[in-house]
Amino acid sequence: MKLNELKPNEGAKHNYKRVGRGIGSGKGKTAGVGVKGQKARSGVAIKGFEGGQMPLYMRLPKHGFNNFFGKEYAVITLARLQQAIDKGMIDGKGTVDENSLLKAKVISHKRDGVRLVGGGTLKSKIALKITGATKAASEAVSKAGGSVELIKIERKPVVRKKAK
Repeated sequence: MKLNELKPNEGAKHNYKRVGRGIGSGKGKTAGVGVKGQKARSGVAIKGFEGGQMPLYMRLPKHGFNNFFGKEYAVITLARLQQAIDKGMIDGKGTVDENSLLKAKVISHKRDGVRLVGGGTLKSKIALKITGATKAASEAVSKAGGSVELIKIERKPVVRKKAK
């Protein structure tokens, strides 16, 4: 095989279509865009427009529910906690709170608080001060000789401006 014998794969190369070069080419005058108007210009913004008819996306019912009062916790398992202790990321001697877990990169975000869930085993004695824990996780920490202290998140009240 020589360099002058190289060819692209079959179907990989397409012929360029010359537009706007006379009516004999089949793509002359308006270059296949049609006649004047919004659609002949660039930046057409009528994708969902159905000629004044109620669009499909508005005809379909709304779906789902967003709970404004729901809380999203950063979840940590017993196995992840034990792994962090084994690697020396967190010190098991003092009280471990949410900020120390965040600082040690055991969790990436605090969100609405930290919640301890079961999943794995905990061998080390540790004192935790977190937002929430499942019953099984609390029992596992107590069984290992540690403690779980649950803290309550203080929510700031929403101050609304009075209408004049």
